[in-house]
Amino acid sequence: MFDVLFTYPKIRARHQTAAGAAERERYLTHCASQGLARETLLRIARELLVVAERLDVTGGNQITRREVEAAARNWVRHQRRRGRTGRGEWSRRLFMQVATDWLRFLELLAPPPGGPRNAHSDQLDDFVAYLSDERGLSPRTVSQRRWQVEHFLRHVPSGKASIADMTVDDVDAFLDSKGRDGWCRVSIATSAAALRSFFRHAEMRRWCSSGIAAAIDAPRLFKEEGLSRGPNWVDVQRLLAGTGGDEPRNTRDHAILMLFAIYGLRSGEVRGLRLEDLDWTAELMMVERPKQRRTQYYPLVASVGDAIVRYLQGVRPRCTSREVFVTLKAPFRPLSAGGMYHAVASRLNALGIQTGNHGPHSLRHACAAHLVEAGLSLKEIGDHLGHRGAHATRTYAKVDLAGLREVAAFDLGGLS
Repeated sequence: MFDVLFTYPKIRARHQTAAGAAERERYLTHCASQGLARETLLRIARELLVVAERLDVTGGNQITRREVEAAARNWVRHQRRRGRTGRGEWSRRLFMQVATDWLRFLELLAPPPGGPRNAHSDQLDDFVAYLSDERGLSPRTVSQRRWQVEHFLRHVPSGKASIADMTVDDVDAFLDSKGRDGWCRVSIATSAAALRSFFRHAEMRRWCSSGIAAAIDAPRLFKEEGLSRGPNWVDVQRLLAGTGGDEPRNTRDHAILMLFAIYGLRSGEVRGLRLEDLDWTAELMMVERPKQRRTQYYPLVASVGDAIVRYLQGVRPRCTSREVFVTLKAPFRPLSAGGMYHAVASRLNALGIQTGNHGPHSLRHACAAHLVEAGLSLKEIGDHLGHRGAHATRTYAKVDLAGLREVAAFDLGGLS
């Protein structure tokens, strides 16, 4: 990598013979594979040389953030003595950023002292392993439940250092406080479900007294109490039309929006779509359904296929990522959940489209409502959306206002 970046032999030799040369070259090769520009690679390479002179990575020992900060301050002082910097804040930040990224890549960055681990970390790890290995829950669900439990444990009075000291009153006090903080009923019920799961596990492990899980109460949620919230189909068509033109972001987002609107895919399903999931010969698209733990095949609609091809051939950057949708600027990486949300919400807001939900799920609702209006059965709609059972699809029957009006206008004759 040094041969590619540096033209002058003396400069190249300096980088090749300085401390941590092999580790620096590995990291620069990794950065280049992520699509970073040459100027960016040069800046990182120069800063890595400074970092490697002040932090020893050759022994394989982990380096703490405090050591990185101390090395950064020493570097700034060195520059000041030579009159190369003023306050030195920019130099310190660059040193910290490059050093922590490099150490994280080498897996040599030590966790912060007193960081995420605490008195309950071992129990939380055991709980997470149970959810993942024995229950088989998805990583997203496991992560959400861990967050809910951690949030509760931070709220518990400091005098109760052990799970054995906790009672259902502590759980009730926590849920009540969340209600006062503005959490909605669904969020409180979700938290209660996570805590119920945790305390069932704690009872099984004999970490606490029995009966806590069964006593945890939550706001009552009524089945299908709300209508599905999404834009009407006319607005969906406006949304798709608004991503015309040759601008790279429009080209990419047009393909994304079509997958949401026409197939009713979830955000994670679009983010997880890989290049090998598109069978252009058979005109099929393979979608991994994490919630159902199965793979579903869809015929590749011509308009959607054309939109994806246009994006792949004209916009998608060359990178090592196998995901279809990636960022447009280096470092190139799969598009995040926030990126997917922004692709939908920003355009809905720009067009002034009023809808209860502004994220990707709103287009999933719009797709389902459109299929109801087209006369498809709930079973057909459920199969299209990847529902496990008809109960998940029944709520969409309530948005078929034309059908409901026909029922209301039905003449019962002399039976009334």
